[in-house]
Amino acid sequence: MIARPTAHAGGPYDAASLPRLQMSFRAVGEPVREPASKFGGQPVWLEEPMWPVHPDTGKPLVFVGQFRVPGDEVRLAYLFLHEEDRDMASEPETGDAVVIIQPEGRVPSFAVVGPPGTQGRSLWRWGADETEIPVEWLVDLSPVPGDLDAEADRHAEWARFMRGEGPEVDFPEGDGPADFLGGTAIYPNLRARGVDRPWQFLCQFEDRGEEADLGDPFFLNFGYGSGFIFVSPDRREGRFFSDCS
Repeated sequence: MIARPTAHAGGPYDAASLPRLQMSFRAVGEPVREPASKFGGQPVWLEEPMWPVHPDTGKPLVFVGQFRVPGDEVRLAYLFLHEEDRDMASEPETGDAVVIIQPEGRVPSFAVVGPPGTQGRSLWRWGADETEIPVEWLVDLSPVPGDLDAEADRHAEWARFMRGEGPEVDFPEGDGPADFLGGTAIYPNLRARGVDRPWQFLCQFEDRGEEADLGDPFFLNFGYGSGFIFVSPDRREGRFFSDCS
């Protein structure tokens, strides 16, 4: 299942695609070679490989995952992040968080792509002795249950009110979904910091995996927050930022 573009989103606070779909993670027995949404493993490039590097050090960024972009054409958004001392990048236009889109995508102006053959680490989980264990998880998409979907919309309505963009509504008491694609996002601090119009929300996912014994599928550290991927209206360029409350 994949969400369908709504064709009327004006920015990161609107639903660029519907329905909102919940992400669940499925372990794989062999490397994924199809253009499917996934965390970890190696990128399944649709064109020539384009591995970004850190603009200051030239160190290859970590491949976090690839995500199907809603639409009739098969299009992937590849996410790469800088990691240092268990901290991961969170700023949208510094070059240490890069979204590459293929096919026929545009490389962001701030991104630095390594020379042919560049390859860095992919996502991992922590072993008991703090070794990095590479992982690969396919993403299955299913409709968000009705109560969670409604709660996510209540969070979005309250955020609009707090930004002065909508009528007054009560503070939502429940939690919305944590990992999902499509619909409207749930921003910890109400705003898509550093990402404005015309960028459109694609998906969000929680950080996890700081302790080896918790059984988390992989390690991501956004300060106990969430990461957000956005695409341009023509679906050829992307942005990422993370935030925590």
